[in-house]
Amino acid sequence: MDHKNNIAFQSAAEIKKIQETKLKELLVYLQNNSPYYKQLFAENNIDVSKINTLEDLAALPTTGKEELQTSNDDFLCVPKNRIIEYTSTSGTIGKPVTIALSDNDLNRLALNEYSSFLCADGSASDIYQLMLTLDRQFMAGMAYYTGIRKMGAGIIRVGPGVPSLQWETIARLQPTAIVAVPSFIVKLIQFAEEHKIDLNNSSVKKAICIGENIRNTDFSLNVLGKKITNAWNIKLYSTYASTEMQTAFTECTTQHGGHLQPDLLIAELLDDDGNPVAAGNPGEVTITTLGLEAMPLLRYKTGDICIAHHESCSCGRNTLRLSPVIGRKKQMIKYKGTTLFLPALSDILNEMADIQDYVVEVYANDLGTDEILLHLVRTNETEETDHKIRAYLQARLRVSPHVKYVAKDQMMQLQFPDAGRKPRKFIDKR
Repeated sequence: MDHKNNIAFQSAAEIKKIQETKLKELLVYLQNNSPYYKQLFAENNIDVSKINTLEDLAALPTTGKEELQTSNDDFLCVPKNRIIEYTSTSGTIGKPVTIALSDNDLNRLALNEYSSFLCADGSASDIYQLMLTLDRQFMAGMAYYTGIRKMGAGIIRVGPGVPSLQWETIARLQPTAIVAVPSFIVKLIQFAEEHKIDLNNSSVKKAICIGENIRNTDFSLNVLGKKITNAWNIKLYSTYASTEMQTAFTECTTQHGGHLQPDLLIAELLDDDGNPVAAGNPGEVTITTLGLEAMPLLRYKTGDICIAHHESCSCGRNTLRLSPVIGRKKQMIKYKGTTLFLPALSDILNEMADIQDYVVEVYANDLGTDEILLHLVRTNETEETDHKIRAYLQARLRVSPHVKYVAKDQMMQLQFPDAGRKPRKFIDKR
């Protein structure tokens, strides 16, 4: 399928020009329709007609999750009768935020995933098995469904969990691709090995990985990525998205970062003081949505720390690419003099064969410093396994976190309280 007319394949200068035109349209739109931004512009004496280039964005204040949580309705730019869909963030950090979509926003969402699946070598001849929920106000499930439909490919909506059902469906309907959380793909592999299913004889040739990193910042596969590909000869494509941006960064064939969709989003990487970071340095992904009607956002800080790559990609796209998420600002753990981000800790836990599953809990001790409690499911309940796990954690972390062993059903309750949409691997009680 030829998609070279996609803006991403135009020159960097042309892409910038298109983004600046769309940015000016957005600012006028917010000034006229957004109670929140109208007030923000007035309080900061901002004349939107003076903002003409991407560089001028730096003159505008940023917005964070806290503002979206406390003033959720003030971000709405259309009357309630124009809203078709109400989605919400997963509430991984703090209370969930409602993101409303108009009919046009839903079409934009489909276009976003259509472009994403094409980027990840998708075509109309593919059949995708969706191993995720399409309900519970989950925007991504709906986005995948409508994007794949727009591409003309086949869709099998199996939903999350139940490895036996997933494998039975794969055998019966022969999907070429799966869309799943990487740690669940590991569970699929374990089930296949236990039930003598020949992984590499299945119809599945690729996986669109959502919600968890499968790569390191140098784009090599991390522990989770290797765990999958060592057992199963499938191609993995990483994605990064959030409900607020209503857009995804998806890897292409080259697998050197998630490509920005320049007609849907402007992305900046900022330091702790709100200034753009130097090339190659990690910064907080800060997004400005383009072409949205119901709840557009301007310089919204996502809390995710990434590295941006600006050089052209060998796939022909000239867009910014993002590294895997290094960590979330709110999930930074300062433990006994060591700074840890959850992805790095996850790598260590995923690496160990004796650990089957985990949840990381962080709480403040009497001194007000961070303590880590690891809830672990181990492969067998021997003293030897316990010693191995503790020695390994001490060696890798250079500090000893608290460890609590739990049964598989307890782990399910920890990861899916209130029957959540995705496994909760981090509990912050600070």
